[in-house]
Amino acid sequence: MLSKNRIKYINSLKIKKYRQLHEAFIVEGAKSVLELLESAFEIEFVLATPDFEQKYSSILSDHKTLLETVTAKELEGLGLFQTNDSCLAVAKTKDNVFLSADMREYALILDDIRDPGNLGTIIRIADWYGITKIICSSDTTDVYNPKVIAASKGSFTRVSLFYTNLPEFLAQHAEDRNLLGAFLDGDSIYEHPFSADGGYVVMGNESNGIGAEVESFITHRITIPRVGEAESLNVGIATAVMLDNLRRVVG
Repeated sequence: MLSKNRIKYINSLKIKKYRQLHEAFIVEGAKSVLELLESAFEIEFVLATPDFEQKYSSILSDHKTLLETVTAKELEGLGLFQTNDSCLAVAKTKDNVFLSADMREYALILDDIRDPGNLGTIIRIADWYGITKIICSSDTTDVYNPKVIAASKGSFTRVSLFYTNLPEFLAQHAEDRNLLGAFLDGDSIYEHPFSADGGYVVMGNESNGIGAEVESFITHRITIPRVGEAESLNVGIATAVMLDNLRRVVG
């Protein structure tokens, strides 16, 4: 039976200041926990139902992870899922390690992405298109927010994020690099000659777009041409369109 202290600890990790205090975060659901087990993240413990333990006994036996058997009822309410009849894990966060795009590599830059679901979706999209580095503004939502982890569907284990002051980063580390920014009034993405030299694809805030400070560093203003009457695209969908067109050209 789960102790009150264990329940209190897990619930505290839903709040950013406690994730930072304990340097830990929640992962829930079979797919994400299984990917976590195969990753480089340090795992504190896994709570699993008997059915999950039986189904994945060979995988669990390969990992020296503290495993505690719980009922599906005990899992209810611990995470954010409305229903979770399989497992939940707590893992240690990683240090905020510097990242930049190597030559002939593209990385994403996110300027003030606030919605956790959007950030998680963007991480998943980046993983799909082989983008392994995301540089985030300091006010972009926390990657370890449970909603981000859930929306990434395990891709957080393969895509690295670095939080920094974006104008300072761009001034010091993006000189002479291609910086493609998504704007409503840019040139058509379908006509842009993506460079094989690599660079950065910059996506902005859901409501306000790319901020003025970051905008000053953009070398190519790109837009996804609108054919219908919608006012705008969701930033996750826009990121997918940008990366899909990039991969059509540079592979």
